[in-house]
Amino acid sequence: MTIMKSLICLAPGRFEYQEMDQPSYKKGYSVIKIKRIGVCGTDLHAFEGTQPFLDYPRILGHELAAEYVSGDAEGFTAGEKITVVPYFYCGKCIACRGGKENCCVELKVCGVHIDGGMAEYLTVPSYSLIHGQHLSFDELALVEPLAIGAHGVRRAEICPREFVLIVGAGPIGLGTMEFARIAGANVIALDINDARLQFCKEKLKIKHVVNAADTNVTEQLKEITNGDMPTVVIDASGNLKAINHSFQHMSHGARYVLIGLQKEEIFFSHPEFHKREATLKSSRNASRKDFEHVMHSMKKGDVDPTTYITHRVLFDHVKSEFETWLDPANGVIKAMIEV
Repeated sequence: MTIMKSLICLAPGRFEYQEMDQPSYKKGYSVIKIKRIGVCGTDLHAFEGTQPFLDYPRILGHELAAEYVSGDAEGFTAGEKITVVPYFYCGKCIACRGGKENCCVELKVCGVHIDGGMAEYLTVPSYSLIHGQHLSFDELALVEPLAIGAHGVRRAEICPREFVLIVGAGPIGLGTMEFARIAGANVIALDINDARLQFCKEKLKIKHVVNAADTNVTEQLKEITNGDMPTVVIDASGNLKAINHSFQHMSHGARYVLIGLQKEEIFFSHPEFHKREATLKSSRNASRKDFEHVMHSMKKGDVDPTTYITHRVLFDHVKSEFETWLDPANGVIKAMIEV
């Protein structure tokens, strides 16, 4: 067997490079050569020990760009650029039968429930591959995180000119803002980090930004929305306090979509929620339709994903650099690993 290098998170705060056998072909699967790995909040939380669905040891990494090597994926050729829908589903459960493979009962997320892409080669189900469509490796590695936001926006059923409040200006929140804008929304960004809010204004051209630490957030939202409050609220923070507090930001008749994941229970006032006839939805992962929407938007120039890349590192240096990305002072929005 040919040997490859992988980076394994053995336990919270502990990475080690290990050599292992390069994967070989098996029916229904394809071998891919990893070229880029985007680092997301899930990876950072796994390193911290705060990711609720991950067991150790684990090879992290699910924001992937790669080259096709071999397998039985129809229409793919060796050396072709590809990306991966990293949510591996059973195809038989009630969710899969209803076309919601993104929330399959037996779902296995690459790099979370099973080993992921922080390795030189990876075997994935052949159905998970998507043609690169002449996008760069950097762009292809950013399709997945942007698709998370695109899926949340689709769940929100945004109408043009609605005021949409996006809570959290991390990478997922930024992508959500982009696709809410593409859907025609008047986007409002809410975060406690002034540098992130400035990024929203300068790079994403978000007109309305509000610091959640201000004492007059409600008054600011009323002023922006002409007294109505936002008709859509989308949480992309995953912060329990932010999730609970954002119920107060909804207009009457509003929809509230939770992209961010919190392992604790959420609480809200039933009378306040009821009198608004509000709608609460979760948004899990993304679908192939969302991936295709993101890639189409990239090719049209509606989204420039490389805007988000603030840090870049070679695969051999990830172990020494990774912990620094946890420090907010380093200004990481998206770290990109080159293999």
